Amino acid sequence: MPAYAYRAADKSGAARKGVIEAVSPAAARAALREQALLPISVEAASERRRGLTLPSLRGRGISARNLATVTRQIATLVGSDIAIEEALRLIASQAEQPAVSTLLLDVRAAILDGRSFASALGQHPRAFPEFYRASVAAGEASGKLPSVLEHLAEFVENRQANGQKLQLALLYPALLALVSFGMMVLLLVYVVPDIVRVFVSRGADLPFLTRALIAVSWFLQTFGLWLLLGIVVGGLILGRWARVPKNRLTLHRLFNERSPLRRFSRQLNAARFAGSLATLVGSAVPLVEALQAAAAVTPNHHVREKTLGVAMRVREGMSLRAAMQESGVFPSMLTAIVASGESSGKLAPALSRASGELERELDAQVTTLVALAEPLVLLVMGGLVLMMVLAILLPIISLNDLVAM
Repeated sequence: MPAYAYRAADKSGAARKGVIEAVSPAAARAALREQALLPISVEAASERRRGLTLPSLRGRGISARNLATVTRQIATLVGSDIAIEEALRLIASQAEQPAVSTLLLDVRAAILDGRSFASALGQHPRAFPEFYRASVAAGEASGKLPSVLEHLAEFVENRQANGQKLQLALLYPALLALVSFGMMVLLLVYVVPDIVRVFVSRGADLPFLTRALIAVSWFLQTFGLWLLLGIVVGGLILGRWARVPKNRLTLHRLFNERSPLRRFSRQLNAARFAGSLATLVGSAVPLVEALQAAAAVTPNHHVREKTLGVAMRVREGMSLRAAMQESGVFPSMLTAIVASGESSGKLAPALSRASGELERELDAQVTTLVALAEPLVLLVMGGLVLMMVLAILLPIISLNDLVAM
C-alpha cells in the first residue's frame, strides 16, 4: 500500500505532519478527516523525496542510532511471531521522524508486492548497509530470521555504542587542535606582520627562527586562500579516486598489509568477521551462506574479497581453518580457535569466544590511542606556540642589547 506524506491541522489549529498509508490520495485525506485532522497537503512519499521536500533516505541513509533502534524493534516484534510487514507498519506508526516512517513503509510496500525482506531493504542501500542486507538474506534463506535479527540488533547496537564512545573521546583533542591551529593562523596573518615592521624599521639583525616565521606569515598572507582551495580540491580528487573499486581495493590492501595500520586493520576486520559468522552459524545458517554474509561485515574491501574466496574454497570442500589460513588476512589466533571449533563440532561458541577476545584487544588499542591523542596534541601545539614566542622574543632581546650598548 502506498505511503503519503501529509500536512494537516487539528481542531486547535496546530500544524501536524507525518506519513499515512492509503490506497490513494483521496483515501489518505479521508483517513485524516476520520482522525479529526484537516488535510492541507497530501503527496506520495516517493514524489516528496524526488522533490527534496522530505529527507531522502534512499540517498542519505539514516543515523546509526536510528538503525539500531529500528533493528531492535523489528527483532522484538518478529521474535514475538508478528509478521514482518505488520511489524514494519507498527514501527512506522510510532516513529518520531517522518523520514524513518516513510522508509519503513516503503520497505513494507515492497514486501506486500511480493519481494523478500532482504530484497526490499536493497531498495535503500544507504539506509541498510550491505552486511545488514546480507545477514537478513541468510536468515530468510535458512528460516532463522527471528534469531538472526536478534543477533543483528545486538551487533548494530554495539557498533553504534562503540562508535559514539570513540567520537566522544576524540572530540576534545580535535577541538583543541582546531582552536589552537586557528589561533596560530590568525597570529601569523594579522599580528606577526605588524611586529615585523617594527623589527625592520629598527634595522635589527633577525635570527633564523624569526626569518622562518616571517616567511611562513608572508606565504599565508599571499597564498593562504589558494592553499585552502588546493586542500579542498585535493581532498575531493582523492575521494573520487578512492571511490573507484580498483583504487579502493589497492588502498585497502595497503592498510591491511603495511605498517602502522596493519595490526589495527587486521584486528578490526577479524573481530567483525568472527562476530558476524558466530551469529549466523549459531542461527543454523549454512556455513557458505554465513561466510558470504560475514564478508559484507568487514569494512576492508581487500579482506572482504579474501573472505569471499574463503567461502568459495569451503564450498569446494576445504575446511574453514585451511581456507582462512590460505587467505593470509586473518590473525593466527582466530584460525587456531576456528580449528578447535571445527574439530569439536562447536564452531559457533568458538567463533564467539574469538570475537570477544579480538574485541577486547581492539578496545585496548583504541583506548591507548585515544589516551595518547590529548597529550600529543598538547605537546605539538605547545611546541609550535613556543617556537612562535621565541621567534618574536629573540629580536626584542637583541634590540635591548643594542640599546644597552
